[in-house]
Amino acid sequence: MELGKKIKQLRFKAGLTQEQLAEKLHIGAQSVSKWETGVAMPDITTLPLLAEIFGVTIDDLFDLTADQRLNRIENRMDAEEELPQDVFWEYEEFLKGQLDVPENKQRATNLIAYLYWHKSNSYGAKATRYAKEGIKLAPNVKECQWILSKTEGAAIWDWNMANHTRAIDFYRELADNNPDDLLPSAYLLDNLIADHRTDEAEEVLRRLPRLKEKPVLIEVYRAHIALARFDAVTADRIMEDLLEKNPEDAICLFEAAQYYAKKADYDKAIALYEKEFAVDPRRPRFQDALMGIADIYQIQGKYREAAETYDRILDLLENEWGLTEETDTDVTTAKAEKARLLAKA
Repeated sequence: MELGKKIKQLRFKAGLTQEQLAEKLHIGAQSVSKWETGVAMPDITTLPLLAEIFGVTIDDLFDLTADQRLNRIENRMDAEEELPQDVFWEYEEFLKGQLDVPENKQRATNLIAYLYWHKSNSYGAKATRYAKEGIKLAPNVKECQWILSKTEGAAIWDWNMANHTRAIDFYRELADNNPDDLLPSAYLLDNLIADHRTDEAEEVLRRLPRLKEKPVLIEVYRAHIALARFDAVTADRIMEDLLEKNPEDAICLFEAAQYYAKKADYDKAIALYEKEFAVDPRRPRFQDALMGIADIYQIQGKYREAAETYDRILDLLENEWGLTEETDTDVTTAKAEKARLLAKA
């Protein structure tokens, strides 16, 4: 339904004349008449007040389909770092309603999880800022230290707080219930290896038939299991053999770069990240390799080189992905990181 017809329908439902609606909007009645006849469209700044008067959402004014609304919700969360509270409540109410619609349940579930994460992430950034200020004011007080472990993934010394037992239990059950799916078992392996539970990881790897379709990943996991056993000699040999057999394979190069970065062999990791980015056949390419390079330069104290790498990330986002600061938070974040690094340089 066209917007003008929708306004007319909602005006009738609200029992308002054109003059009464115009008065509430502080405009002339002629403007309302032009909207309803399709001669003109309301200004975008008028839409929130129109929605408030009619007791509907802005999306309701446009009579969008459920799929269109789901797309708009996802796109707006991608584009904005923080949603206004009224928009958050509107999205929450709509997504909860879609959980009862069988054909929309899976996507609505994903999006409501994204919505809550989006909210917690925006508050987490604020928590990080104030926690750091609190720590600066009292460096020897532990009160705010735990907040950084939650918001920024800061390391925790206590094993009982740092282990991944709950995640392992969740993914083990998920993998058992979905034996033909790769990702649940892959996430299970990641968490087992992180906790050095190598015997269990080896058993998962052994009984994972789907992974046979990805021989490179089998060898990558074997190397990481060996490294988790503190057998760096075996781990390095597995990874070097893999690189020798797959010198131009983008997946192999990226995983090898990850491996050497984790070992703090930074020059080798950068070289592998660069080669992976150069040979990656996909267009648009992902920014992961460049972000790895920028992080390593920052670790090495090479802040100007890190900032220059963010120039490459911005070029990738803008020219391969077609993203701008107005359409995606990745661009905003990359520009902020570049500025922060230049300030440190």
